[in-house]
Amino acid sequence: MRLIKLKEVIEKTSLGRSTIYEFMTKGIFPKQVPLGAKSVAWLESEVDDWIMDRLGEREV
Repeated sequence: MRLIKLKEVIEKTSLGRSTIYEFMTKGIFPKQVPLGAKSVAWLESEVDDWIMDRLGEREV
């Protein structure tokens, strides 16, 4: 299990910061994990699963 910061989430998904937070609000992207007063991260496996779901939706 590995936690990743926003910069790596952006790199992995090619989404912008505002899009990530918008998708989280809509419930279509994994929620972040609070680490401290001003620090959050995402569970890498959940982000990877989200990416795989997007790949499954594309037409071949």
